[in-house]
Amino acid sequence: MQALVIDTSNEPWESSRGFTKTDLEMPVLDEANNPSDASSVIVKMKFAGVCGSDRGLWHRAAFKDLFLQGLRTDAKTQRIVGHEFLGEIVAAGSMVSTLYSDPDPRNQAKIEVGNLVSGDSHVTCGRCYQCRIGESNVCLNEAILGISIDGVFAEYVKLPAKNLWSVDESRIRPEVAAIFDPFGNAVHSLTKVDVRGQRVAIFGCGPIGLFSLLLARNFGAAKVIMIDVSDANLAMAKQLGADEVIKIESTQKGHSWQGDPDVIARIMELTYGKGVDVALEMAGPQSSINNALDSVRRGGDVVLFGIKDGDLTVPSFSRLIARGVTIHCVIGRQIFKTWQISQRVLSNHSNRIQDSIWNVILNEGKDTIVPISEFDPASFEQKMNDKPKLLFKM
Repeated sequence: MQALVIDTSNEPWESSRGFTKTDLEMPVLDEANNPSDASSVIVKMKFAGVCGSDRGLWHRAAFKDLFLQGLRTDAKTQRIVGHEFLGEIVAAGSMVSTLYSDPDPRNQAKIEVGNLVSGDSHVTCGRCYQCRIGESNVCLNEAILGISIDGVFAEYVKLPAKNLWSVDESRIRPEVAAIFDPFGNAVHSLTKVDVRGQRVAIFGCGPIGLFSLLLARNFGAAKVIMIDVSDANLAMAKQLGADEVIKIESTQKGHSWQGDPDVIARIMELTYGKGVDVALEMAGPQSSINNALDSVRRGGDVVLFGIKDGDLTVPSFSRLIARGVTIHCVIGRQIFKTWQISQRVLSNHSNRIQDSIWNVILNEGKDTIVPISEFDPASFEQKMNDKPKLLFKM
């Protein structure tokens, strides 16, 4: 089968770049030698989404320690990348039906051969304190598809059945269902605080920032301000319903962690000198974090989701305490509470969120869907530069 990998056998991490297409053996279920295969499935991939973390891996700008430690643990030199997916179950271990298929005939959401599934990228242990109290999104022993264990940019993938979510393509089109995972990141972020009637600033107009805009509108935000460095991304945000857009000028001078006073001044102008009620940082640069911290009102909430490696300087840190700002750090999704909310939001066609994702963010599949058989590193990198969201077709 064809797969996309990062191979560390030839070049060290820092001097390499991109993914390599290679031929690998198809995965199999072998319960005699691998007892965990009894609760695993083989999924034939249909679509796989390219995430911001995949872009970080492509440029070797994120997850270095976790990625390399995973290879050492597995005694391997290459890793199949990718973690967003939609596929069909083609084989299931002997315990899958007993553990994960509801016998109630009214429940069509079954994990069994022939069903379409998406799934969570965080493979949790189920045994640690966090898992036992319902906080598996911060599992102590988690593995992450495509980073610390093999991922989904392949024609066939073996996955634990507990991570799968059954998909009804009569309600959610397959290309959108393939990005349940990142959409769930936005749902998790937008349900950390109540945005009804609130002024919201979203820093970063990548896919998850744009999903957050759609959700903030749907959840009743009074005003949504979108901030980014890209004119194209801001134009897309405006098309999706942003009340205001603000461009961060890339010519800004100073330390990499310094915020942009012009951006903060504009947000203060738009909020009558108060600042926004909720600031969501969805991009990751240190300067963007400080922009979010500086733009929120006294007593407001800051949701941090974007990730970049490195240290952060927060000038005049004491002001955050003096202003009573609450900071929320979001990772992953609440498994599977977030998935249920995501499914209901996407299945409700009256809010047009699914249509907006397909028509605008995915551009109806035009130049945003790449057959894995046609993968070429140079042209793919150009597409990543041009489009906020890409899918592989397997």
